[in-house]
Amino acid sequence: EKSLNLCAFPFDPAGISAVLLTHAHIDHSGLLPKLWRDGFRGRIHATAPTAALCGIMLPDSAHIQEMEVEQLNRRNRRDGKAEVEPIYGSTDADAVLRLFHPVSLGDWVQVLPDLRARYWNAGHMLGSASIEVEVALGDGVRRILFSGDLGPDAKLLQRDPEGPQGVDYVIVESTYGDTDRIDASAPNRRATLAAEVRRAMDRAGNAPGALLIPTFAVERAQELIADLTQLMEAGDLPWLPMHVDSPLAMKATQVFMDHLRALDTDQHLKAGLTSHHLRFAETPEQSKAIDRGAGFRIVLAASGMCEAGRIRHHLKSWLWQDSATVLLCGYQAEGTLGRILQGGAEAVRIQGEEFPVRAAIRSIDLYSGHADGPELAQWLRERLPIRAGCFLVHGEEEAMSGLAARLDMIPDDRVFSPALDEVWRLAASGPVRMAEAAPPRLAPEQVARLDWHNDVSSLILDINAALRAVPDERARAVLIRRLRRALEDDGHPPPPPRHPHARRHS
Repeated sequence: EKSLNLCAFPFDPAGISAVLLTHAHIDHSGLLPKLWRDGFRGRIHATAPTAALCGIMLPDSAHIQEMEVEQLNRRNRRDGKAEVEPIYGSTDADAVLRLFHPVSLGDWVQVLPDLRARYWNAGHMLGSASIEVEVALGDGVRRILFSGDLGPDAKLLQRDPEGPQGVDYVIVESTYGDTDRIDASAPNRRATLAAEVRRAMDRAGNAPGALLIPTFAVERAQELIADLTQLMEAGDLPWLPMHVDSPLAMKATQVFMDHLRALDTDQHLKAGLTSHHLRFAETPEQSKAIDRGAGFRIVLAASGMCEAGRIRHHLKSWLWQDSATVLLCGYQAEGTLGRILQGGAEAVRIQGEEFPVRAAIRSIDLYSGHADGPELAQWLRERLPIRAGCFLVHGEEEAMSGLAARLDMIPDDRVFSPALDEVWRLAASGPVRMAEAAPPRLAPEQVARLDWHNDVSSLILDINAALRAVPDERARAVLIRRLRRALEDDGHPPPPPRHPHARRHS
């Protein structure tokens, strides 16, 4: 699926007149600079907080790509391989930001002559919205509601999601469609977090220890700061140093401060952000200093699924230590390092290095920004009547099937789970699936599966484990010969072995 970021859009970006953006999370906004690079010049309609967050997130995304591609190209030049380009660069990110057009919740916006839109609070993150669209067609007006990502009822810092009734079509997310989340009320959420912090402290004992919390820089970090501060103020936890290791989180926090009126509750967030126990790490040197010294510390670092950012460096410092705990506080997508740790891996590879997992790996799912199955079903129930059809999107196959099974208020023949690159005509009487103009960019069996990078990492870990398990050098040599022979039999002769001295120092 990652390859889709690199390949061409399945449409002509120059032919797109406008973009309606539900919220700033990078899985929704992250390809906008590429859209501009490939020819889009229309308006991007979004709430003011969404525009402000994209103003820091898209340049950050471009910077990360440029930095990582430059590192890769240094290796490619050394190895005689072709150089690659980032998906987009800082110039593209800066340019697309000039296309943003802020909208207010509840106001109709005339997007095109025959199309208008109205934004509703989605309760998912600061500025998030569901988007109601009315489009005038030859056979009448069609009303379509795009849910965007919907927040749970007990979402910290947000109001409950809203929306209109009586639309023709609903396109609804299904991330947790097969999940009944445990009690996620504010008291239970904070009590669970406090118990995890105390467990991590007990595990560390008198040794230098850390509670690593992989977290997204936007919203999740601010929520955890608010709850941790409230627990410490109430005496449920001792005052502990809290390190936020993310320059992006620093900038996002200022956006939150600028838009406090849009938040449901803000007093604990303000208290946390002004606490002298909260320390932001901006420079690489400040980041490295967090892992040094005595005592126990809480480290919040991006990214939330451990796929990028500074959390990887902290994991390299602490995963192999018994005095550390890694607390996963949200959804971990298939194939991510977070999901692999959550699955009980005994060793992992990070940036080409192998690390045994001796730290405790814990999970709580009380900070998710997504509604669970019952909440999604209730949100849809409140949108009735849905006259023509309901499309389930933004979920793995099991999640979509789980949500579909809950929708007893909508006839089965009106619930659809579209596949990648399918095209549907939204007729007045019901949707009509159109024959594809081109084959899908990914075959169905390729969607939501581990890619070859995951497979290679797993294979290397298995080989290293097998080599450590054999009793002597002779047995290891036999195993290595068998592996080489397997490659040769498959038509891929391995490179010649390195010089012994080079191998010893590699």
